[in-house]
Amino acid sequence: MSFLTTDDRQLHFVRGTHSDAFLISTYEKLVYPRIIEEKMLSLLRQGKISKWFSGIGQEAIAVGATMALQDDEYILPMHRNLGVFTTRGMPFRKLFAQWQGKATGYSKGRERSFHFGSQEHKVVGMISHLGPQMGIADGIALAHKLKKENRCTIVFTGDGATSEGDFHESLNVAAVWDLPVLFIIENNGYGLSTPSSEQFRMKQFTDKAIGYGIEAVQLAGNNILEMYDALAWWANSVRENPRPILVECMTFRMRGHEEASGTKYVPKELFEEWGRKDPVANYENWLVATGVLSIAKRDEIRSRLKEGLEADLKEVFAEPEPVYVVEDELGDVYAPFDPAATGLPMDPGATGPEKRMIDAISEGLVQSMERHPQLVLMGQDIAEYGGAFKITEGFVERFGKDRVRNTPLCESAILGAALGLSIKGMKAMMEMQFADFVSEGMTQICNNLAKIHYRWGQHADVVVRMPTGAGVGAGPFHSQSNEMWFVKTPGLKVVYPSNPYDAKGLLMTAFDDPDPVMFFEHKAMYRSISGPVPEQPYGIPFGKARVVREGSDLSIITYGMGVHWATEVVNETGTDAEVIDLRTLVPLDVETILASVKKTGKVLLLHEDTLTAGFGGELAAIIAEQAFEHLDAPIVRVASWDTPVPFSVPLEQGFLPKGRLKAAVERLAGY
Repeated sequence: MSFLTTDDRQLHFVRGTHSDAFLISTYEKLVYPRIIEEKMLSLLRQGKISKWFSGIGQEAIAVGATMALQDDEYILPMHRNLGVFTTRGMPFRKLFAQWQGKATGYSKGRERSFHFGSQEHKVVGMISHLGPQMGIADGIALAHKLKKENRCTIVFTGDGATSEGDFHESLNVAAVWDLPVLFIIENNGYGLSTPSSEQFRMKQFTDKAIGYGIEAVQLAGNNILEMYDALAWWANSVRENPRPILVECMTFRMRGHEEASGTKYVPKELFEEWGRKDPVANYENWLVATGVLSIAKRDEIRSRLKEGLEADLKEVFAEPEPVYVVEDELGDVYAPFDPAATGLPMDPGATGPEKRMIDAISEGLVQSMERHPQLVLMGQDIAEYGGAFKITEGFVERFGKDRVRNTPLCESAILGAALGLSIKGMKAMMEMQFADFVSEGMTQICNNLAKIHYRWGQHADVVVRMPTGAGVGAGPFHSQSNEMWFVKTPGLKVVYPSNPYDAKGLLMTAFDDPDPVMFFEHKAMYRSISGPVPEQPYGIPFGKARVVREGSDLSIITYGMGVHWATEVVNETGTDAEVIDLRTLVPLDVETILASVKKTGKVLLLHEDTLTAGFGGELAAIIAEQAFEHLDAPIVRVASWDTPVPFSVPLEQGFLPKGRLKAAVERLAGY
């Protein structure tokens, strides 16, 4: 077919060696999503469903791609890929329950459309941000490669979503790491209502491949046999020789972005042109014309599929709406985890040789790598260079470059890859070079990692290490205390140790926990704070605060560097204050907080983060709601000023709360 253009090939079927049975089976797979869609559009007009994203006209891509993969290979679809779900054998009854928000759907009524996944079917559903699923595909493919499984992963994106940074990051990572991924671009000419001419300037997406140093192919997306044959060949090729391939599939969207948006912005002649290239009608006509498919057989297939559809619809419509049960909803935000069941000794006590905080963290990483052979560390410059703070120095020699991986400057794609590793049953750590840079990966953390267990029961076994904090003259982009960005997001655990013993124990617990953990490490404490640390592996359970110092005059509740500031001021003033180190912000040890407040009657909340919307505000609300009658004075908050972190050391010291703490303690003690 080399003499035919892509456009010519939309209508040019090549049978090859395919049997009649295969061709008819393929027809059934292709026509099934069309029959479902036609029914959904009818129900939408009747007001029986609320929304629909149509893939009419694009079925051959989803069906052909899914047929090309082995059953144990992952596929990451998007809005218009109903054919992925049906071809993978996912029951229509359960799919329709999903779309209707019923409890028997894949996400228990918590999601709609294709925003879910199924480990049973090796399908990882999208989120509305479109691009982040490509990084997840990288991680799944990386796991296949590390395990030497000779498998291929397929991920879909639309032409509009290729403008997102995740597209570039994910292709770049896949290229650098030679990951066996087929990146399928469904080029249907529009991103919602925006035509291609207003989205990009190149003629075709295959032109982009040269910039990443990868191969590319353009396919007739409406030709089911070309889609299957070509993708089966490429999938087998990358199984044998792992590498990414950019696959551009030329097609057209015959309905609106979703039905409510309509299609008035599309020229009528485009519908006429692509209507002649209908993937279902043309394949059906070709099968009938060649004698492979009889009219009677065609009618029998369609009738059987429609009958099954109607029976399933009747059952789902009869199901009750889901009932909100607080315990069930809260219980599904995090994956179950019992630290005692890991075999790791819990909180054995701070005994052992003196270690700096940086050395305790490094030791915790080493021992976690030894305990978890499938743990992979990723981050910028963490391999031979040892990381910006040298915490992973010597790790490459000890564990190899497969498990200690330098990454491109692609925070979002690497966080997605970490989730992909977890989906494949591995563990992952990503080191942010500085906590400030995490803003580049907020979608992956707050919308993928945090929500995936609540959405469809998939855990995200990922630790994100966050060198944080000011006091080192590093200015506004290397000094932020941004823990509150994540405390607000259900599904994340937020850990913030103040000393070497806690740092090692909490870190080792984080690697045992199947939930995503944001692990904050104050970089000013790396080499300035030392303490006894047991040499053997141990953990510290999350949600257990530490009473640093007992007292009766007032309670100082803090974490991180605040623990050292509080201890210093209490010693200096001679105040009989109780100092509580929270250790973890999520989960929070409310019991210890309230016990201390009830004991002293006065409370000072201290943190390095800025005052407004800092953690002190949340603590103040909890105390006011649950211990108001025990208070003998107003709750006092001491925090940094509401400005970015200044660079100049004198300005930085004025910004930080340490200089205002002594006066606040004395004022509260004397109230």
